Amino acid sequence: MDVTREDVLRCAALAHLSLREEELEPMRLAMTRMLTHAASLDELPLDGVEPMLAGLGRPLPRREDVPSDTFTQAEALANAPEQDRGCFVVPKVL
Repeated sequence: MDVTREDVLRCAALAHLSLREEELEPMRLAMTRMLTHAASLDELPLDGVEPMLAGLGRPLPRREDVPSDTFTQAEALANAPEQDRGCFVVPKVL
């Protein structure tokens, strides 16, 4: 599958990416390689292969829920780019 320059620009816009002009061609080639590889999976002989709807049928490993040492509030906020009154400041989502 061949990806056009316009395809790259549309995907970049949807992902809110700003690509420089010199980045467009390498990105186009990378996207073409990825889609070609994905299309090649259609050629695999999968007749009779049951779909995998869950794990391997083994139970998930469990561990005891025991309290352990944790960070102090000051340690947790030490590398926060922004904080206010002991809380992380993050961008609004809605």
